[in-house]
Amino acid sequence: MSDLTIAIDGPAASGKSTTAARVARALGYNHLNSGLLYRSITWAAIEDDWPSDEAGFNRRLAALHLELERAGSGYRVLVNGADPGVNLVSPRTSARVSEVSARPAVRDRALSLLRAEGGRGGVVCDGRDIGTVVFPDAELKIFLVASAEERGRRRLLDHGMEATDEAVKQEAALLAARDAADSSRSVAPLRQASDAVQVDTTEMSAGEVVRQIVSLALDRGATLG
Repeated sequence: MSDLTIAIDGPAASGKSTTAARVARALGYNHLNSGLLYRSITWAAIEDDWPSDEAGFNRRLAALHLELERAGSGYRVLVNGADPGVNLVSPRTSARVSEVSARPAVRDRALSLLRAEGGRGGVVCDGRDIGTVVFPDAELKIFLVASAEERGRRRLLDHGMEATDEAVKQEAALLAARDAADSSRSVAPLRQASDAVQVDTTEMSAGEVVRQIVSLALDRGATLG
């Protein structure tokens, strides 16, 4: 077996997306960011002013044509044949994505597309329920963890902010609250799959994390692309 499906899960600010992208490049795979689909549906709903009632919303969703297209080491999503581009990360889309993605029909639509793509193999997908819900049969499942303080420090630095002791403490508290909410939600809660490999990145560099996951993939039969 050479083209694995690799699932990377973990709490907020654990480095999932960055790690998944780098692992995909190292293996010659594609990085599948599940959030792209939810953002694409949100953008379409905003752009075409979909009705908010469930029946009306679901009719528009059923008529929406979504296509995942491999592009470089990642993906782009075509919405009715068009590429939304930077609109997917606009403040307007970001403000509505949580609301839209909470709808069961939206989740079902995204899951079907993700699973179809993951079935092709050669994919590294990250999120909070990838190994437990989206790809429960993935050949390699990783659960990234790090202390709340370290995740807070990294997030501050990523946002160009000074990581003072007080700022780190405040950010860590916010992340701890997010962890509790994600772990207790009724739909696809954050949890480690029973067969996932936990990787504690608190004392590891980004390169060390990538090398460890690539090594695990090679042990499971992956070949470098």
